[in-house]
Order: sequence, then C-alpha cells, then structure tokens
Amino acid sequence: MSETTRFAPSPTGYLHLGHAFAALFAAEAAGDAGTFLLRIEDIDRTRCRPEFDQAIDDDLQWLGLQWQVPVRRQSEHFAEFSVAFERLKEMQLVYPCFCTRREIAAEIQASAGAPHGPDGPIYPGTCRARSDTERRERLARGDLHAWRLDVAAARARVGQSLSFEESGGGPNGEHGTVRATPEVFGDVVLARKDVPASYHVAVVVDDALQGVTLVTRGNDLFPSTHVHRLLQALLELPAPRYRHHRLITDQSGRRFAKRDEDQTLRALRANGATPDDIRRMVGLTSR
Repeated sequence: MSETTRFAPSPTGYLHLGHAFAALFAAEAAGDAGTFLLRIEDIDRTRCRPEFDQAIDDDLQWLGLQWQVPVRRQSEHFAEFSVAFERLKEMQLVYPCFCTRREIAAEIQASAGAPHGPDGPIYPGTCRARSDTERRERLARGDLHAWRLDVAAARARVGQSLSFEESGGGPNGEHGTVRATPEVFGDVVLARKDVPASYHVAVVVDDALQGVTLVTRGNDLFPSTHVHRLLQALLELPAPRYRHHRLITDQSGRRFAKRDEDQTLRALRANGATPDDIRRMVGLTSR
C-alpha cells in the first residue's frame, strides 16, 4: 500500500542519529509507489537559522533520500494557520490567557494535589473564568497573552467518542484503534500574541493540506496525537493513520539531542561514516 508520509524537522540545530532514523523510517513507510515529503517546521523564528535549514537538505541528500518539491516551510504559511485558529475562535473554543509561567507555577504549587498530564502539571484554568469585559480590556491595552483551547468545551462539541488508528506501537504498546483523551493535557496553548499558531495547530493543518495519510514519528510525540485528533475533529480535517516508532538512544539509554555534536550527521560524515554506516547505527538494514 502506497502512503504519503513526511519528515518534519525544525532548523534549530544539526540533525543527529535520531533524526536520521525518523527520516529513513518515514521514507520507507511511504513505499516505492508512495510520496515522501520534507517539511520544515520553523515557526519559532528566534531559534531557527538558515544554516541549519540548508544542513537538513545536505544531510538528507547524503543519506540518499529524495522528496517532493517544493518543500513546505511553516513560516511561509501563517495565514493558513490563522484561518484555522479563527475558526476555533468563532466556535468560542479558545480564550486568552494572561498568566505568566511564574504565576502558573505558583498557583500549581499552592494547589494541593495539582493534576499532572504527559507534559507535567496541567494549567489550572485561571483565565478560563475571566469575564469577557476583562478580556477585552486587557487585549485592548496589549497585555501579553497566549490563546488556550477550552478542552472541556471542545470535547462537548465533538462528543466523547474520539479515536485514532495506530499501526505501530505506542510507548505502552498501543496498537489499532486508540481512544483519544486530549483532556489529560488540560487547556493547551494554540497561539501566542506574536505567533498565530502553535505546533499543534500547524501540524494538523499541514498534514491535511499536504494529503499526509500516515504520520510516522517518535514515541515521545505519541501523547500529542490525542490533542491533534481533537483539533482535526473540530476543524473537520481528515485524520491520517499514525505509526509511532522507537527512539534512538546512546549506550546509557539517553535520547540523542541536538547538543550532542559528535553524533550529528555532519560530524559523523566528516569522520568518515557512510550512509550505510548510519543505517546500521540506527538498526536499519543497508540498502
């Protein structure tokens, strides 16, 4: 079966062995008759740099991968993300949050038994209860804010029956039809005053517009799928299937990160490694 898959790195550093595995995994999942896409997720303009963008292209070509062009860069599509976000606003499913991180941390600390989600303590919903008048006044004077999804209202709108198809194996062996439980994250941030979309909004819009049929990514992103499935339902976007895969770690079991400069593809290539060496290092057969 042919699929449309994608590899979607952020140009905030050089690609490492974990990225190589994710890219090769996605390309192989597309199949010979399928479509493999490269997408550059560069919403965070403060951390993304052109040299890393070019290095992604160089590294993937060196690995022998080919992808459909032109490459989609998220920074060029804020208008499309804004349309999706405005739809959520029109449905009255988002609200402005004026809390600073320090204020959120203090409220969580003061709350005995504050609930935790996959990403840590859940936002306590302080700004969800603010009046429309207060919200308008604070927005009018330019107070810094983020926009959060009212998950309870969103679930009420789409109903409680929400699921996604997992064809790999999630972090706890999830496979087949998985019940989506986005409420475990609390009211996630969907946009900020200076950025019209978060990762969550951008990724579901991009996957739909690019016709992605199978999302392959690491098990660390499995929890986010619950939120993405909710947004797909709200925005009436097609739901791709998912195949989450193992993470590449060092001998101590620690995940590779962009700060591990000696394990970047750039460094390994400079030290004489070949594409087949990289495939063996990440546990894939040579081609």
